[in-house]
Amino acid sequence: MAELGSTSLSSFLSTTTEPGGPVRSAIVSATGETGASGYPRYAGEGIVADIDPATHSVEALLVDGAELAYGLSARIGEKNAETGADA
Repeated sequence: MAELGSTSLSSFLSTTTEPGGPVRSAIVSATGETGASGYPRYAGEGIVADIDPATHSVEALLVDGAELAYGLSARIGEKNAETGADA
């Protein structure tokens, strides 16, 4: 998939009690803007992300207006546009 369009973006926290468990997830859509990182910006449900469309890497991320704390990471999961199910 070359364009991300509407993408499911999940934040994950690795802790000793529950490694890799999701902290927050949201559906984000392209805003048409380019972020400070130089990549297209996506937003939705309190999450703003700059995502590299070639690699699907999250290059910048704000959750409720704040940067992620050290040790947190973000992962991309695509949704089927027709059924809404995880792809």
